[in-house]
Amino acid sequence: MTSTKTPPREDSSEKSPGRIDIRAQLQQVLAFASLIILFVFFSLVNENFMAWSNVSGILLSTAVIGVLALGTTFVIITAGIDLSTGTGMTLCAVMTGVLLTNMELPLVVGVAGGIMTGALMGLINGFNVAVLQIPPFIATLAMMMVAQGLALVISGTRPIYFTDVDGFIGIALGELIPGLPNAVLVLFAMAVIGGVVLARTLLGRYAFAIGSNEEATGISGVKVRKWKILTYTFAGVFTGVAGVILAARLNSAQPALGLGYELQAIAAVVIGGTSLSGGRGSIVGTMIGALIMSVLTNGLRIMSIPQEWQTVVIGVVILIAVYADNLRRRKAA
Repeated sequence: MTSTKTPPREDSSEKSPGRIDIRAQLQQVLAFASLIILFVFFSLVNENFMAWSNVSGILLSTAVIGVLALGTTFVIITAGIDLSTGTGMTLCAVMTGVLLTNMELPLVVGVAGGIMTGALMGLINGFNVAVLQIPPFIATLAMMMVAQGLALVISGTRPIYFTDVDGFIGIALGELIPGLPNAVLVLFAMAVIGGVVLARTLLGRYAFAIGSNEEATGISGVKVRKWKILTYTFAGVFTGVAGVILAARLNSAQPALGLGYELQAIAAVVIGGTSLSGGRGSIVGTMIGALIMSVLTNGLRIMSIPQEWQTVVIGVVILIAVYADNLRRRKAA
């Protein structure tokens, strides 16, 4: 009698590849130390920097970049990339505006529609990458352009205002906790959700596995295509949430905004210790990276640095973050 070998199951208890190693912990410590140094430096430059009104503003500006970066973390852990998050966020904001103002649907339905728009874009990205085997850079670059065009077409190239939608602005600027905008609470809630999913669920486990060694993961019985699609879709939900937050913060959907946000999100993820080669990353690190980006931007603005030079500095920070990631990979090789 011949015995049949049972293929490995996806819920097996093999060791998770997502455990944080010493290099990742060191990167988080260095990122946190950099955040403290920036706070101290800008406090010495301007005594109003540490005023709660300014700190609250920093947290508010972190909300959008932070939520985008949280979703991007999952994609980069799989050794992928998503360039569509910025314009995709804009399209989600526009769709929310259409549902709430043009179609006059209830607030919950409009917000859910905006978030589902992000999930749909993530699903399409995942399908293009996993099934059609299009390189993530090209697939998401194409989606970036599609989302940018659709946002302009659907809105008629004009902003959509939410002045007649009761309660919408409160999603970002309301204060369930006095002095703390609701957008910050949404950011923390999404960080908790992202942390639980990354550390405690199959989605997080297989994201690490795919990023560490996609071929070996497939041989072990994991349906790599399925989990890649789910990862991009899950990241798309974060894009949708960021779109709703941005629209609520501005009390309008601006179809020309969004381009460039994806680079800041990627920079925040890499600064926080997530490797561009995949297989390593954390939600805590991404949150620290997002705060660094916001503190840097706010501090430069307080120092009255011209906008064009702020862009130069952000570009240099992105370059340094990517170079540091390359150094980590060489040392690990």
